[in-house]
Amino acid sequence: MLGTRVVLLLALGAVSLPAAAQPAYGPRLEGFDYPWPVQLHRFRSQGQDLEMAYLDVAPTGTPNGRSVVLLHGKNFCAATWQDTIVALAAAGYRVIAPDQIGFCKSSKPQAYQFSFAQLADNTHALLRTLGISKAAVVGHSMGGMLAIRYALLFPQDTAQLALVDPIGLEDWKAEGVPWRSVDAWYAGELKTTFDSIKQYQQQIYYGGQWKPEYERWARMQAGMYLGDGKASVAWNQALTYDMVFNQPVVYELPKLAVPTTLFIGLKDRTAIGRDQAPPEVRQRIGDYPTLGRRAAQAIPGAKLVEFADLGHSPQVQDPARFNAALLQSLAR
Repeated sequence: MLGTRVVLLLALGAVSLPAAAQPAYGPRLEGFDYPWPVQLHRFRSQGQDLEMAYLDVAPTGTPNGRSVVLLHGKNFCAATWQDTIVALAAAGYRVIAPDQIGFCKSSKPQAYQFSFAQLADNTHALLRTLGISKAAVVGHSMGGMLAIRYALLFPQDTAQLALVDPIGLEDWKAEGVPWRSVDAWYAGELKTTFDSIKQYQQQIYYGGQWKPEYERWARMQAGMYLGDGKASVAWNQALTYDMVFNQPVVYELPKLAVPTTLFIGLKDRTAIGRDQAPPEVRQRIGDYPTLGRRAAQAIPGAKLVEFADLGHSPQVQDPARFNAALLQSLAR
């Protein structure tokens, strides 16, 4: 067993677990427990049987009859919304948080034509199965791109749209980021470790800072690359990187016809493909202070909430402040 001093240092982020001591999870996050029971939506898509994992959390406060759907980012899962789910349920909302196909506790198909339209349709079908005809849709990071596509496809079923540091507010390919093949994405994903995840998130997500509360979610992600399903996880991540890079939503922001709020951490610098971009492009992309304000101007009637000291994941960095802002937005 680790000594008390080492446990304390780990909590403070002062030391890292040796590779052998880092948790290894299955390709569907077997071995990593979510805070609520995980349910499965079984359906057939593109000629194969798939399972979409999701959380369905009932109100703990006085029910208000409203539902909220939380869409995770590319390096996150439904469980990452834990603090937000607690706050929403306490405020009377029913909360649905799915793991998209290809991610976390859901199926990892070897062959699947990933598109935001397909993932949006999968999510819409899940909600219909649960008897939810209209919901507020909250999307973070890649989930923001998905939430935009969902609202464009199903405006009549989208009560409100909340975009939390969504990626896709710029077209990286048009900005000069080089295209890469799925095979190249896959080769890069096979090199993923906890240290590489932490280094990336610390630099790009959190403005150079690292706090103990970030550790759990980074190890959750890293654990899938340590188990026997590493190749399956890496392949699905490569397929979805291709989706994210080649399916920009920025050009369709003016078409959004539902009440929309943008939540932007001004220290965020996320930009897909930055690592292979020319220096002048690398410096220009991922400028969230500019991207957030530009998106708010493009979306009809959009509200903009800025967090000057936060980065890519305000719901993880400062849950109390983010949840208060989200609840205020939903109340409008």
